[in-house]
Amino acid sequence: MPLDPQIAALLQVMAGNGAGRLAEGTPEQARAFFDTGVLLMRDPATLAQVRSVEDSTIPGPAGDIPVRIYRPDLDGPVPTMAFFHGGGFVIGNIESHDDQARLICRDVGIVVVSVDYRLAPEHKFPAGFEDCMAATQWVADNVASLGGDPQQILVGGDSAGGNLSAAVALATRETGPTLAAQFLIYPGVDFDEDADYPSRVENAAGYLLTAEDMLWFRGHYLPDGIDLRDPRCAPIHAESLAGAPPAVIGTAEFDPLRDEGEAYAKALADAGVEVRLQRYDGMIHGYFAFGTLSAAAAAAVSDMNRSLKELLA
Repeated sequence: MPLDPQIAALLQVMAGNGAGRLAEGTPEQARAFFDTGVLLMRDPATLAQVRSVEDSTIPGPAGDIPVRIYRPDLDGPVPTMAFFHGGGFVIGNIESHDDQARLICRDVGIVVVSVDYRLAPEHKFPAGFEDCMAATQWVADNVASLGGDPQQILVGGDSAGGNLSAAVALATRETGPTLAAQFLIYPGVDFDEDADYPSRVENAAGYLLTAEDMLWFRGHYLPDGIDLRDPRCAPIHAESLAGAPPAVIGTAEFDPLRDEGEAYAKALADAGVEVRLQRYDGMIHGYFAFGTLSAAAAAAVSDMNRSLKELLA
């Protein structure tokens, strides 16, 4: 399927504004560029309305972790998600992903706790993973006061946040809490440069996230000498995926991460895990944030959220 015309127009605008050249700058420059771009694209009139939004902090392994708690306009205990934002482990925050957390909260009808985990290179792996583990445990410990159902705790996130969600979903098999689902939006699950994923070559440039960007993110996130098969950073290399929570996984046709996300879906299914996988044709990495700019992206977001709601039901 060809690239969605509205996405193609968006890419043209982004290219003119310097997007796609993250690897040429510093992490500080990338964060400033990303945050500015998000604010320019955001239209307050289109933000999904939820019952309440609350900023707070929770205890973490290296100090307090900022969180933003979204509650749906529903009564009674509802599922509760620990949400981890994307951004290659280097950029992004709870503000940049405010619209995405709102959409999940409203459309799925769940409490969303968006987590501002520590970023690299100031805090390399496993700092972000450890913050996400702590946040997931905090959600479980405080689910009643959040208005949540203790039997329906889940994790979710996009891109790097999808990686962290998948890693947490595996680790909690041993540590708890028991998770009801994992919501993986175009996740990266493998840091092996030599792995056979054709989408890394087919979509290496021209579709927002580039192969060069991926190497730049990896270089900032992973310490020298790290085992690239450590399932805390590369979930697809876990010794076993059996017992992982059911998964909703969305990939994009024109995304370098497409094939590893789909390979992870297959590996989960082969291990007996319930998986709902959907590839969104015509889409690029980041489509979950582009619903106000592309009708096809909006449809993809609605479809993913509907699939998660059905799974939880």
